[in-house]
Amino acid sequence: MSGAPAIALERVRKEFAKGERRVLAVDDVDLAVEQREFTAILGPSGCGKSTLLNMVAGFEGPTAGRVLAGGAPVDGPSPARAVVFQEPALFPWLSVFDNVVFGPKTQGKPAAEYRAGAAQIIEQVGLSGFESHYPAELSGGMRQRVGIARVLVMQPQIMLMDEPFGALDAQTRSLMQELLLEVWERHHQTVLFITHDIEEALLLADRVCVMTARPGRIKKTIRVAIPRPRSIEVTTSPEFNRLRAEVFALIREESLRAAAESARAGGAR
Repeated sequence: MSGAPAIALERVRKEFAKGERRVLAVDDVDLAVEQREFTAILGPSGCGKSTLLNMVAGFEGPTAGRVLAGGAPVDGPSPARAVVFQEPALFPWLSVFDNVVFGPKTQGKPAAEYRAGAAQIIEQVGLSGFESHYPAELSGGMRQRVGIARVLVMQPQIMLMDEPFGALDAQTRSLMQELLLEVWERHHQTVLFITHDIEEALLLADRVCVMTARPGRIKKTIRVAIPRPRSIEVTTSPEFNRLRAEVFALIREESLRAAAESARAGGAR
């Protein structure tokens, strides 16, 4: 639908069965992500960040409310909504190049249609010269580069990223953040990015949505008005430090509230 947000969650509620009881993971979530916007979701552990992403991906459905992509209801997974997980889950028996082109190849697209684009994307993510290598021969950061390239070659309208750099060491993580900034400046897909890292969210995103403790709701949405293109150097700027302090205070408040509620629940047993 023309003019519709790339992603829209309307009064979304999600419950899970846990034995004989129901657990409310997220409740009354309203969120709109505009076309070509980079939105990050932050919140205390267990607040339902990944649950929201899984519903947008179509892996799960809401208990109540609606999840829309481009104005149409999400009723299952789609190549238009590609997911980058914390672990890239590459095929170990395929080379870097064959992992990257696996999607278009299995969709039956002509090789002439995707091979040149794949080679270009492999170059953009810094893997030129490694096309014939296998995943076991690559570092963790390089495997995640393959995972990102494999998504980009599908030319998705939306990229859903669930803590994609969470398993990397600090130095590699910084390099991958800068790589993602560079790649996003070229492709400008809509991105919904899940993270628990405040600096990462503020460095990458146009908007940061801070969630409450479970059941997760959107506590506050913060616009990151730091000019693009960005680099890691912006993390030392006064505006970045102000935003970091604001987000930290919001998350700390929710974490303390969750800990107090947990202690009360434990004492009531």
